[in-house]
Amino acid sequence: MQTDMQPTEMDLHDLRAALPGLPCTEDGPVFNAPWQAQAFAMTLALHARGAFTWKEWAHTLHEAMCDAQSAGDPDHGDTYYVHWLTALERIATAKGLVSAGGLLQRRNEWDAAARRTPHGRPIEL
Repeated sequence: MQTDMQPTEMDLHDLRAALPGLPCTEDGPVFNAPWQAQAFAMTLALHARGAFTWKEWAHTLHEAMCDAQSAGDPDHGDTYYVHWLTALERIATAKGLVSAGGLLQRRNEWDAAARRTPHGRPIEL
C-alpha cells in the first residue's frame, strides 16, 4: 500500500480479493455517505502503518458480518459499512489502538452532538 493513500491497480486487485463484498466500481470503492469513506480511509491508514495485516482485517470483517447475520441482518448490502465500522472498532481495540472505554466515550459524544445538530447540518464534535 502506498503511504499517500492512493491505491495502485494492484492494490485494488489485492483489496478486492481480500474483501470480495466491498462495494466497488472499476475505479475503486464506492461510498453512500462521508462516514463510510472516512472509516475506509482510517482502515487503509492503519494498515499502511502496520497496525494489522489484510488477512487479519479480512478475518475481523468476516466475523463482524457473520455476527450481524446471526443477529438477524438480512444482508441486502446496505449495511456493509456498518459491519466495516464494527470490524474497525474491534481490530483497533484488539490491537490496543483504542480502549473500549474510549470508544464508548466517543459514541456518547457523537450521540450528544447529533442530537443538538439541526437536521441537514453537519455534525460537529
